[in-house]
Amino acid sequence: MLSRRSLAAATLGLAIALFAGPSAQAQQDDTFGAEITLPEKTIVYLQGTGTWDTAYETLVEAFRTVHEYIDRRGLKPDGDAMMIYTGADDSGFDFRAAVPVMGPFDNPPKGDIAVGTSPSGKAFRFVHRGAYDGMENLYEAITNFFDEKNLQPAELFIERYVTDPRTTPEDELVIEVIFPIRDEASGEGPQAPDPAPSAPETAPKPQ
Repeated sequence: MLSRRSLAAATLGLAIALFAGPSAQAQQDDTFGAEITLPEKTIVYLQGTGTWDTAYETLVEAFRTVHEYIDRRGLKPDGDAMMIYTGADDSGFDFRAAVPVMGPFDNPPKGDIAVGTSPSGKAFRFVHRGAYDGMENLYEAITNFFDEKNLQPAELFIERYVTDPRTTPEDELVIEVIFPIRDEASGEGPQAPDPAPSAPETAPKPQ
């Protein structure tokens, strides 16, 4: 059986990564390959790279960093945390660990943490329940799903965490794997989050 890292890279290769509603919907609807529409939202995200051997530890630490920033700023989350994978191969991956927040957003952060907009448009959703390391079978099934339907994913994919990985036992995780689809007319799909326009600053706010 292919490793999860190979499956992720292979699925991304088909292209050459949200929100389907409240978390309760994901807990009740495990329909494999449900077609959804991702609305555009404002997100705070941390950009980084990781290796598959320590992927779970990397994402948990990244979400902690983003939530710490959100808490310091007094911002209100507007949905579940997600990993937006912008690149992957057998050795590792590029990611943006993102949390949607209520807007508008003034005095945006600088450095590794940034503000942008989430991927939006047509996508397919697949639900995983259980430990992060147990996702290989799901990714293999997803690869077969796109092959059979002759669909081409966009150049990113998303893992949306219905349960908070910072506080949830790993064997109780609920994760939505979301693959945006390229627009049939333009051949283009969602891109990595674009930074939000900077608002004019008045007095600096506490960071």
